[in-house]
Amino acid sequence: MTATLVKEAGPPTAAGPAPGPRQRRRRGRIIALLFVFPAVLLLGALVVYPVLFSVGRSFFDASGNNFVGAENYTEMFQDPATLKAIRNTTIWVVVAPALLTGLGLILAVLVEKVRWATAFKLLMFLPMAVSFLAAGIIFRLAYEEDPDKGVLNAAMVSVHDAFEDAASYPTARAREGQGIVKDKDGSYRTGAAVSPGDTVHLGLVGVLPDDLPGGAEPAHEAAARKAGADELSGVVYLDFTPGGGGEQGRVDQRESGLPEMKVEAVRDGRTVATTTTGSDGSFRFTGLADGSYEVKLPAKNFAPPYDGISWLGPTLVTPAIIGAYLWIWTGFAMVLIGAGLATLPRDALEAARMDGANEWQIFRRITVPLLAPVLTVVFVTLVINVMKVFDLVYIIAPGPVQEDATVLATQMWLVSFGGGNNQGLGSALGVLLLLLVVPAMVFNVRRFRRSQR
Repeated sequence: MTATLVKEAGPPTAAGPAPGPRQRRRRGRIIALLFVFPAVLLLGALVVYPVLFSVGRSFFDASGNNFVGAENYTEMFQDPATLKAIRNTTIWVVVAPALLTGLGLILAVLVEKVRWATAFKLLMFLPMAVSFLAAGIIFRLAYEEDPDKGVLNAAMVSVHDAFEDAASYPTARAREGQGIVKDKDGSYRTGAAVSPGDTVHLGLVGVLPDDLPGGAEPAHEAAARKAGADELSGVVYLDFTPGGGGEQGRVDQRESGLPEMKVEAVRDGRTVATTTTGSDGSFRFTGLADGSYEVKLPAKNFAPPYDGISWLGPTLVTPAIIGAYLWIWTGFAMVLIGAGLATLPRDALEAARMDGANEWQIFRRITVPLLAPVLTVVFVTLVINVMKVFDLVYIIAPGPVQEDATVLATQMWLVSFGGGNNQGLGSALGVLLLLLVVPAMVFNVRRFRRSQR
């Protein structure tokens, strides 16, 4: 008999209850917190803790042992260097973001009409790849006052000399007791009156033979020539014989004339004739009326050469550094504004053109209003950035004018670590800088949130 064994099945296993919506939300929050925790930890260690520590440190003295309350904040607004830093920071905030936003807007609009727009944007954005340290060194060299080193002054000297003749003999001077008198304005004149028919010898020293203009010839033959009855002539020469010898006040055989020297004939304090010396230093006035004259060498013959502008002097150091900042950040502003420009509705622009509006009207009444949110974000972002500028100011400004260019960030460093060694006052400056930056950051965050909605 075949027996069929049937295995009895046990009772079905009961499944657990499905998690409710509240449990799922709680589990999601826990997972989210686990992912966020490393970032929160870093934020607390690198941002929150330093801020709280700086706030607390600002209430202690330089040693950090004695509580002084608000004394650091009081001292901060009484220190002339800090007040100058606040003034310079205000200049930065007012000038730099406005210029950058304007330049970025203009370039973004113009680039749209350029065939190689991408290449142009790349070139404009390249300075952003340069560190502020390297940019500071570049502009420190460019702003050098010596035209042989500073490229800006080299260009300015070239342009200046192209339109105005440089002084011929800035180091020349007359010997005392040789009949030549120096006036208060730096010019030289004959001490005794001369008349037509006279010959005048004007000897100068202080010019190295190697500094003589090319083509200068000996003055001896020109000095030996006699003036005509109706002319006043003479020679301007270097009263120095190479190798020694010679006689002071006399034109010796090997003494060179001074060419291209401006010479004036003066009567009763008024210049009546002007000429220029030849290659041998000779000059000649003809057609003069009878009477007494003075022969004058104008001061512009001896003026120091034009060396350009003192870019890093106390007056221009802050605008010069702002110029370096513009070079770095203009590409950033242009690219951001260009991205906003690419999203503008083209139908509105085309409709305006069809209605007869010119490009300036379209730019002023359509493009700028529609770009206002983007322009505001760019402007506020740059405001936050310029408040923290440090590298360019510290590197470009020379030591003697460092105080004239200082901003809050550099002043905070100088007070704390750059010789002041007062970290209590430095912390107070840091808190002030934070308080100035926070409103701009809050405004920017709110703008982002509104744009996302």
